[in-house]
This record gives sequence, structure tokens and C-alpha cells, in this order.
Amino acid sequence: MTSFKRVLAATAALTLMVAPAYAQRINSSAQGTFGHVQLREGFVPDPHAVTVNAGGPIDVSTVSDNCRGFIAERPSFTLRYRAGDAPLYVGVVADTDTTLVVKGPNGQWMCDDDNGGDLNPVISWSTPRSGRYQIWVGRFGTDELAPAQLFISELGGPADTLPQDLPDFALEPAYGSVDLVSGFQPDPHAAQISAGGDYNAFQMPGCSGWIARAPDYRVNWTAGDGSLPLVFSVESEADTTLVINDASGQWLCDDDGGNNGLNPAITIAQPASGQYDIWVGTFSQGDLQPSVLNVSELYAQ
Repeated sequence: MTSFKRVLAATAALTLMVAPAYAQRINSSAQGTFGHVQLREGFVPDPHAVTVNAGGPIDVSTVSDNCRGFIAERPSFTLRYRAGDAPLYVGVVADTDTTLVVKGPNGQWMCDDDNGGDLNPVISWSTPRSGRYQIWVGRFGTDELAPAQLFISELGGPADTLPQDLPDFALEPAYGSVDLVSGFQPDPHAAQISAGGDYNAFQMPGCSGWIARAPDYRVNWTAGDGSLPLVFSVESEADTTLVINDASGQWLCDDDGGNNGLNPAITIAQPASGQYDIWVGTFSQGDLQPSVLNVSELYAQ
């Protein structure tokens, strides 16, 4: 049996009607706390990815043995979907153990814990209905909130649709590199960048925008006594995003965290010495946009 068929078989077995007491504790008519979207068969980019906070105060296991985790009263996200012949997948990727609860257009509830692999959930429909899908992302064993990436796809579960060809930090940066030592002057260090590219960073958990395959800029960093942060930020008239592969190999991303308009910023509280590869993206696909990348120990631009 293929992995595609195994996922369909496993998730179909999890469909269940929820008792009225459960419905009284959940506001299933509310719009998703972290947004909503209208999609139709063939949507792009696929997967559609959204960052949410997983968890909440409601213990779903008190309702049914087939449900796991703690969820919020309101849905995490609302999907309005126009179906065709393609299957539909809703899944989660996170560093914590997450669960998934979905109320479909027909009023049925579905729950999953680990069918997406690596403690991540996925629910699928081989012949999805058109209509509203209310989606809750929960956490297993705790009601504490944690960031998670919700994926909606017609191609497969998150394990199948996550990119295997991540941006390549081994390539030479397009706009140069710099060696910086803690206490550097002038602060900020500024580099001219043309933001954007053909790589869909929305595929990467927690990331957004369109970036190049090769880094735009590289900082070879020598840390000091650890009392100062390292701040990367972008100045641009366009809606820009930021992707960084840090000295430990972790991917860091931001969209609108800067101090001005729709510009991003990433602050590393205790930066380790090493190589930091930086991509400046555009939120929407299109032409390259003039931007300035700033590196500072003091503040974001």
C-alpha cells in the first residue's frame, strides 16, 4: 500500500461526530484566530502555509478517545474551499508534539495526532466537499501555546510537500560578505540588496516571501561577551521578508517585525560566532526590489 493510500485509510478511520457537550465548549462558528483564506482546486502556491499558536485550555480527550491534545475555544484557522477532483490535506509541522481537529463542511469532526510523522498530525479527504473547514491546532499533553506551521495542500501531507531543495547556503552570496566583530563601527553595517527571487519561501515552516536560491549576503561573525544582540533588519519601500541560516544551521524567518512599515527584522539575543547567510525576499512574487540590509548590535531599522 502506498503512503498516499495509508494516509487516506488512517485519517478516514478518525472521522467522528462530536457530542453536544463538546460543541458547547468550542465556538465553531467563529472565524479563525490566525486568519482565513478562500482556496479552490489547483490553488498556488501549494502548500498554503500559515503560522499559528498551537494549544489552548480545552482537553479534547475528555470528549472522545480518538481525539488528543489541548485546543483553543476558537478555531486556529478558517478555510473556505471550492473542491474539484483533487484530494485535500490539512497538516501541521512544529518542533513540539501537535494535534489537529477539523470540522468539515458536512458538520463532521475529524481528529489526528501523529499520522503526519515526527509527532505531526495530518487529516485528508480523498473527495473533499466544498465549503468551510474550521481548523484547530492543538498540543499533546499540555495547554501551553507553541508556534506551529499549518499546511493546506492538494499534493500530500506536510512530510510530502515540504521542500527538499532548501536555499543553498553553500553558494556564494550575490551581494557580498563581511567579517564583523562585536563592537564594530559604524553601526549599523549596511548593504545594498535587490530583494526577491524565484524560490517560494512560504514552503519553509515559519517563513514567507520569494527569495533567491543563493544567499544575498553573508556575515562572518565573531561574538563578544554575549551582552549585545545581533539584529538583522531591512529598509525598503516594498513589502520585504527576511530568511537567515544562522551559525548553528537553524533557519530563522520574519515578515513584518521591523520598526518601519512592512519591513522585517530578526534579533538574535546571544549570537554565536560563525557564518550567517541572509536572504532578503519580497512578500509577493515579482520583480526584484531595491532594499538595504542592516546589521546592528543596537536596534532594528
